[in-house]
Amino acid sequence: MGNMGYCRFENTARDLRDCVQAIENGEIDDLDSYEKNGLEDLLDHCEAIFFMKEEIEEILNEKENG
Repeated sequence: MGNMGYCRFENTARDLRDCVQAIENGEIDDLDSYEKNGLEDLLDHCEAIFFMKEEIEEILNEKENG
């Protein structure tokens, strides 16, 4: 089940922080194929977000000043 629209970014940020900590702590040595695919997908999505950085910052500024 996906995140509800009103908490999508909050929940995803929390989950992403958990993933970062797992990578930093070396908890990825025994990934099964599903988790390996998930990590590859995560990397792709993070790259896409990185390339949208300016657009995201503009949105955040508009919300802050709006």
